[in-house]
Amino acid sequence: MRLLVLGGTKFLGRAIVESAVAGGHELTLFNRGRTNPELFPDVEQVHGDREQDLSPLQGREWDAVIDVATFFPRVVRLSTEALAGSAERYVYVSSISVYADLSVQPVEGAAVAELETPDSESIDDYGALKATCERIVEDAFGDRALVVRPGLIVGPHDPTDRFTYWPRRIAEGGTVLAPAPPESPVQFIDVRDLGAWIVHATEAGLSGVYNATGETLSFGRLLDECARVADSGAELVWVPSDALVEAGVGEWMELPLWIVTPEYAAMSRADVSRAVAAGLSFRPLHETIRDTIAWERRRESPRADGVGLSPERERELLAAHGS
Repeated sequence: MRLLVLGGTKFLGRAIVESAVAGGHELTLFNRGRTNPELFPDVEQVHGDREQDLSPLQGREWDAVIDVATFFPRVVRLSTEALAGSAERYVYVSSISVYADLSVQPVEGAAVAELETPDSESIDDYGALKATCERIVEDAFGDRALVVRPGLIVGPHDPTDRFTYWPRRIAEGGTVLAPAPPESPVQFIDVRDLGAWIVHATEAGLSGVYNATGETLSFGRLLDECARVADSGAELVWVPSDALVEAGVGEWMELPLWIVTPEYAAMSRADVSRAVAAGLSFRPLHETIRDTIAWERRRESPRADGVGLSPERERELLAAHGS
């Protein structure tokens, strides 16, 4: 297939391109040439700013365009208008966050969030912005549109560090604070599994909406597997979530993957059965942990700011818990 990837050199885009190259597809990447420009020297790269002008792509045709990373409706509208006559299909990477009610299990077909301010571009409206982008793609391409809704994407080259914090922290050893109860759900997908499935879904001509994240597992299983893979001798101390809330610990970012707000209680329980029936598969958990640790140890990019407990904060919380 002839594939146009908007982006293609950062995290998920990178995984999509790697999978497509391995599958023998003919690729064109359209990006600004600023992120990892050394990647994919044998792949055609056209440089430009998709937020301003897609004219460098005029006069070309592709079997599909894969739109990896934007949540601004005006940018998606510009892309769909510019590529309506050039691409047979449009694949838009959206988010589980589009669902209007994340206190119940996210299932395709459930209501999505609506923008209260039509011209908003605030990150606070992320879910509603993504939902608006989905509608723009569907209006422009109809049954030739594929909308993919991932949850947390993890693995090597993750710029967010939200998952990486746990394998790294446990590999460091010592006493590790963990949010009780261990049975709390977590859900994520290895970027390589997601990238491969997006290419597969594009090849298969899938259309419509698919939740595409991993199978739900417990926090305890995740951290136990991190300890087993890292073989660091780390000791997990499970601190009650109400104590962490009282201490002002921030959900999701300061303590990654930890969610206690009822409004988001089902965010880690998304139904992925439709995507699994369409070929989505998952590598063993230990592979994701192992490869994330290996990448973390050789990474050249800085860690994300404000993600994970600082050593001082962790010691303070453990001391308050009597550990």
